[in-house]
This record gives sequence, structure tokens and C-alpha cells, in this order.
Amino acid sequence: MTEQPVFGITGWKNSGKTRLVTRLVAEFTRRGFKVSTVKHAHHNFDIDKKETDSYRHREAGAVEVALVSGNRWALMHELRGEDEPGLDDILARIAPCDLVLIEGYKREGHPKIEARRTASTNSEPLAPKDPAIIAIAADHPVADTGLPVFDLDDIGAMADFIAATVELKEPDSVG
Repeated sequence: MTEQPVFGITGWKNSGKTRLVTRLVAEFTRRGFKVSTVKHAHHNFDIDKKETDSYRHREAGAVEVALVSGNRWALMHELRGEDEPGLDDILARIAPCDLVLIEGYKREGHPKIEARRTASTNSEPLAPKDPAIIAIAADHPVADTGLPVFDLDDIGAMADFIAATVELKEPDSVG
């Protein structure tokens, strides 16, 4: 798959996935790790605005448009009828880092925590049908599972669990 450790957060819509991922990114970053993320979207999205030059480049037919500034760069790839790339293809494009956190990708085989909230659009547990789900994070009591269960707000414990699971090495201390 990839050289860098990969760990996922999965769950139904409104289960708290994005909030959990952002809080884990902040926690691992605070601990000195370099973290990247991959977010799977089930809907059409656009990160560009109609009045920009890069939008015009894509509209003219460019397959890829790189947008570069002194603060950040982005590479947009138009599929133009091609199949959606697999997770491995996306991970191959990620720059080296200490950890890649993945949001979504319910059907992929990387280790995952299932996020559950009472406000979720679906309360059917995913873990019983997905052996890659190795823990649950919930805002309510969870019974009938042999998996570790974390409070959805216990970010430190989940970060420790993820670090141990992927055998995350401590970041190099600077001088």
C-alpha cells in the first residue's frame, strides 16, 4: 500500500468522523508528528471558483492543474470519464509523512476506528461486518463488542491506540 503508516476513521453520515479526524490531526501534530489526510467524498465537489484562472484551465480541458503560491500548492485532477482512483493510487501521491489519517473509505482494508454518534443518520454498526474496524469511538455506551471502545472525546487515548497499532515511531527530536 504505502511506506507510511495509514489509519482510518469510518462511520455513517453525521457520526463525527470529520471532527474526530481533525482532533486527531491536531493531537498528533502537537506530539511532533507530520500528518497527512485523505478524505473520501461521495458527492461531487469543487475546490475551485468559477472566476479563477485555474478554473478556466480545467474548463478548457486540462486534465491536471497545479496551483502554486508561496504558502501552499494544490494539484487538481479531472477524471473526465475515468474511474475514480483507488485508495492505493491516492496514497502513492502523498508526500512522505509520519502518519496518514483516512476519513471514509468504508470498504478498504486498512485499520480503522468506527465513529458512532446518537445523531448519526444510520445507527447500524459497521464493525460486525468489517474486520478492519479494530475499535469504536462513541458518544454513548456500546455493548456486545469485543473491540476496544473509546469515548468520542478521548482523543489522547485514541491517538495512543493508533500510534501503538501502526507502530508509530517517535518523531526525531530537533537539536
